[in-house]
Amino acid sequence: MKPMHVETRVKKGENIERAIKRFTKKVKKEAIIEDVRERMYYEKPSETKRRMRKKRKVVLDKLKAKQETN
Repeated sequence: MKPMHVETRVKKGENIERAIKRFTKKVKKEAIIEDVRERMYYEKPSETKRRMRKKRKVVLDKLKAKQETN
């Protein structure tokens, strides 16, 4: 598991909601929440491979459909 360090400092005169929004963006960019959800339960390596294969197929099908329309 990679280290998860996200830090947001509130700038002088900055609205606290704005700082929270910047923090949320950083968390999403680092994919911390998704990583925690994935690691919540053990997933067998075969299930991981199957999930990744399925995800890859969906992406390739979308690209193929896009190329056919153009």
